[in-house]
Amino acid sequence: MSATPAVDALDRRLGTPGDEHPAYLPSALTALDRQEAFPADACRVLDDFGLAAHYVPATAGGRLRDHTELLQLLRTVARRDLTVAVGHGKTFLGAASVWVGGTPEQARRTGASITAGSVASWGLTERGHGSDLLAGEVSAVRDAGGWRLNGEKWLINNATRGDLVCVLARTSPDGGPRGFSLFLVDKRQLPEGAHTCLPKVPTHGIRGADISGIAFHHARLTDDTLVGEVGAGVEIVLKALQITRTVCAALSLGAGDTAVRIAVDYARHRSLYGRTLAELPRVRRILGEISAAQLLAEATGLVASRSIHALPGEMSVISAITKALVPDLAQHIIDRTAELLGVRGFLSEQYADGTFAKLERDHRVVAIFDGNTAVNRNALIDQFPLLATRYRRARTQPAATTATTGATALTAATALGRDLGDFSPRHLSLISSDGCSLVQSLPEAAARITAEADAGRLPRETAVLAARIRAEADALHEELAAQRRTPRDVPAESFALAERYELCYAAAACLRLWLDNPWPAGRAGEVPAAARNGLWLQACLRLVLTRLGHRLDEAGATAYDRLADHALDVSGATSLTTLLPGPASRSTS
Repeated sequence: MSATPAVDALDRRLGTPGDEHPAYLPSALTALDRQEAFPADACRVLDDFGLAAHYVPATAGGRLRDHTELLQLLRTVARRDLTVAVGHGKTFLGAASVWVGGTPEQARRTGASITAGSVASWGLTERGHGSDLLAGEVSAVRDAGGWRLNGEKWLINNATRGDLVCVLARTSPDGGPRGFSLFLVDKRQLPEGAHTCLPKVPTHGIRGADISGIAFHHARLTDDTLVGEVGAGVEIVLKALQITRTVCAALSLGAGDTAVRIAVDYARHRSLYGRTLAELPRVRRILGEISAAQLLAEATGLVASRSIHALPGEMSVISAITKALVPDLAQHIIDRTAELLGVRGFLSEQYADGTFAKLERDHRVVAIFDGNTAVNRNALIDQFPLLATRYRRARTQPAATTATTGATALTAATALGRDLGDFSPRHLSLISSDGCSLVQSLPEAAARITAEADAGRLPRETAVLAARIRAEADALHEELAAQRRTPRDVPAESFALAERYELCYAAAACLRLWLDNPWPAGRAGEVPAAARNGLWLQACLRLVLTRLGHRLDEAGATAYDRLADHALDVSGATSLTTLLPGPASRSTS
């Protein structure tokens, strides 16, 4: 259950608050932000560490064997600075379509280029078309021995800095789902005049990132630049997004780590009327509640990233949930921290070198990457009928995709100590025919929690909360089954239902993480302090019910206060805001 050696090594390389690597000094990073300058030195540290090799699957010559490790590596970077994480991590997003739809030889060639230092970007969006990929006008027309690429991609991360650009282009004049193809363009091999890099676009957050564009002028491409089959571009992109949207949770998790740390530090050191803020009940409640939100976000991200390996056929549902919910929870944490900091949160130099002010701006931009919240909730809404049917059947994925003999695929996703099998892109699907195994397991998990409480291993309150969430899930799926929509008419209430479904997923992730992992009560030093007697579980379930609109007894809110006690106890060996003992404790305590 601990962080991997690579995560630990990267954490040590980047340093801890007050003892950072020179390129990661908050004052240096905020100065670059004011100048809207790319953090080249900070990215060079990641290059020297070899982080790019973790963007490349082992089958293509890299070190990527476990997407949860990649999630934790990028979280480690995002905890220091979101601009750096976005600027460097974009290479994984830019190459993801090759890992999903390219030939083995193409993947090996691309992997070798990336591990040697090439920067990749993803040319999907265009000016005026936003998230509507089927409206794209960039075209690729058959030419003798290859293709001619024309048109402009805009608001593309690393469009100027990137060496490789994976471009979605219209290959059929009529367009449509089978009218687009993908091309991996190496800008270095294009003749002079075949492309133009567009000016950097000023942005509210991640000001130093290379958010620009690229225009192609009859650029001649050879056939070996085609990724997948002609006409398969949209399908490959949608499948690759299932992976990238899940891994993007790392950005929000890192932002949440930093916001909680800043809130705790401020409460411990700021005095008011002769007492520290940490001594005030209202402040302690805020600290406990944002800590619970961070744990809920992490539970969602951990299970989702493991599901890339264990439940690939369900990633169309899981990725949409993760990309909508985790940034939403992180933004909630940031907003509550801003409430606590007051005017200091908006000072760009005087308080904490402007770290929080930058974080608050940066994360608002992060939330729209790879599809904003509305786009992801709409993707979930599309599968409401199937999700409702599968929930009623309460069936889970068979064990065929797990690498652990005798275990179900769902348990492989939630038992953190189990080894995961290799990721199999061919099992990705645009629609999850099996629904969502995790949510479908919620009734069984709630019953097991009741049994734990009956045996005295958990407080009765935890079982009551789990039962209420199970009842909420039952009612929710009845409403999902009753929804009626057309592609052009999505009822407004559907988005509220999608948000409720996300919260049920998060609750189920917490329940299964508790049940499928060793959390021995009372054995100090072996588990995070907040795990003893199921404290983190109780607080997370309470938060889910509160966000679902339930009115809860005030007595149960003491779980937040006890979480705050752990957050404020800097002598602890592990961080409160991670379920994984390891380097995060040194960076967030």
